[in-house]
Amino acid sequence: MDLIIADIIPESRIHYPVIFARLFGAIVFGGLIGFEREARDRPAGFRTHILISLAASLFAIISIEAVHMPGFTDDEQVRIDPLRVIEAVTAGVAFLAAGMIVFARGRVHGLTTGAGMWLSGAIGLAMGFGYWPIAFFTTIVAICVLFAFGKLEQRFGFNSGQRVDRDEHK
Repeated sequence: MDLIIADIIPESRIHYPVIFARLFGAIVFGGLIGFEREARDRPAGFRTHILISLAASLFAIISIEAVHMPGFTDDEQVRIDPLRVIEAVTAGVAFLAAGMIVFARGRVHGLTTGAGMWLSGAIGLAMGFGYWPIAFFTTIVAICVLFAFGKLEQRFGFNSGQRVDRDEHK
């Protein structure tokens, strides 16, 4: 029974409270971006951005932990390349984000939402690797860009998803 419990709760390079805090941070930061998208009634909103950020964070944490698993401790056998983890998450999220982008009636829709999803993945990676200040700053900047610049676009009629060609109303 002790072996089963030891397998269920293995020793960890990163202490479990730190892992859970990183995952929670990914939930909060991804959720903030998703909340803004949800408030604008975009198809990928609160839950989607949380899941993307959470998954990216988990991939980063698992990549750190996997190197220190028993059987992978020989430095000559296993070398982690953090860029491969980043590339894999980037490719996966880019696939999801590309599904959000639609070209209809001569206009591109969903590009900002797709970019937000991609950014949520990057923020999740930053959280998973333990870069709280980078993830926090990036989240704040993203919210400012999405909210403040979104208001400016609406005020001046530059919102590409809702812009009406002036020639159509003549």
